[in-house]
Amino acid sequence: MLAKKELPECPVATLVELIGNKWKLLIIRNLLSSTLRFGQLKKGLPGISQKVLTDNLRALENDGLVIRTVYPEVPPRVEYSLTELGNSLRPLFQSMEAWGNHYKEFVSSN
Repeated sequence: MLAKKELPECPVATLVELIGNKWKLLIIRNLLSSTLRFGQLKKGLPGISQKVLTDNLRALENDGLVIRTVYPEVPPRVEYSLTELGNSLRPLFQSMEAWGNHYKEFVSSN
């Protein structure tokens, strides 16, 4: 988690710092629908490597947006879900989805 003094002054820059790469956005998008295991996340993100997925999940966890739950089973089961803070991004993602659909319609009509 970034220390308060490390956060950008601009709130938009803070958001970009936390979720501003392609993979973090798509990981959050997928976790908005349900809790997922690592393999399910990887399968839902074509082109992502195991290392990149692991690094991004760790960063999201460190920033307080994702919870990693390990179940004491053999073999161990690990699930990822959004925290309450992570889930508060839902309206933002709904707005981005609506805008993306609007843009696709715009491009299709030209």
